Amino acid sequence: MRFIKLAIISVILIFLLFTAISLFIPSHIRISKATDISNTKEAVMDYISNPVKWKEWYPGADSLPLFFVDGKTKGIMLDSITKAALTITEKNDSSVIATNTGPGVKRQLVTGWKIIPGQNENMVTVQWYMDFKFRWYPWEKFSSLFYENIYGTEMEKGLANLKRVAESGRSSLN
Repeated sequence: MRFIKLAIISVILIFLLFTAISLFIPSHIRISKATDISNTKEAVMDYISNPVKWKEWYPGADSLPLFFVDGKTKGIMLDSITKAALTITEKNDSSVIATNTGPGVKRQLVTGWKIIPGQNENMVTVQWYMDFKFRWYPWEKFSSLFYENIYGTEMEKGLANLKRVAESGRSSLN
C-alpha cells in the first residue's frame, strides 16, 4: 500500500514539475524562413497566391488534390478522410495567408507569405512563416521544441523550389 501511495504521489509531482517547466515555453511560436528571388513581385505573387501553381513548388503538394469552393480553386486537400484543406483566407498585393480548415482539424495552422521589395524591381525577398498556438498542456508545449526541425526544413525546401521555378520562369520569358 505504501508503495502505491509513493508511486501516485511521485507521478503527480513529476506531472506538476513538467507543467511548471512548460509554463516557460511560449504558447505562440512563429517559424519563419526567407529567400531572395530574381523576378518581379507580380510574377512571384502569382506562384504564391494561386493554389494551382503550389503544385510546382510547395513540398508534397504535387500529389495532393486541389480544394474547390463554389467552383474556384481555394487551396489543396491535406487529408481526404478528415476533409482537412489548406485554403487561402486572405490575400493582398504583397502577402497571402492560408489556414488549415475542415471538420477534422484539431489545431489551427496559419501559414503566410510576404513579399518584400528588393534592391531593384526585379528582385524580391519572400518570407514564409507558420504560426502555432498551443494550450497549456505540457506535451503540446514540449512538442513545439521540435517544430523548427520538422517544419523549418520543409519550408526551406519549398522556398528553394519557389526560387527555382520563379527564376526559371523569368529566364524563359527573357
